[in-house]
Amino acid sequence: MKWLADENFDNGILRGIRRRQKTFDVVRVQDIPEISGAEDPEMLAWATIHARTVLTHDLSTIIPAMRIQLRRAGACAKLLLVPDRLAAVIAIEDILLLDECSNEADWAAGVLYLPLS
Repeated sequence: MKWLADENFDNGILRGIRRRQKTFDVVRVQDIPEISGAEDPEMLAWATIHARTVLTHDLSTIIPAMRIQLRRAGACAKLLLVPDRLAAVIAIEDILLLDECSNEADWAAGVLYLPLS
């Protein structure tokens, strides 16, 4: 899978993932000039075009942005919603599990929430 970490996504989680899996394919919004500082709908449009699954803690704003993207383009990037209160070790394990083992059927709704169990 290819991932896009939202601007406010916990960098500690990303570092933990990269320590465990060097080939984890993730880019951060703030590292992409055309979407750095952009609102959620623009970020989702970019993620959709580039087939990246979005990692976000923005549980309250991302779903309305997803609806906007679906109305505009008829498609939206997959979303993985990671609550702020979730322990980093659980987030790391679940993200790595999804990266290695998930299939299209797991993402049928377009949105998954952590924790997985």
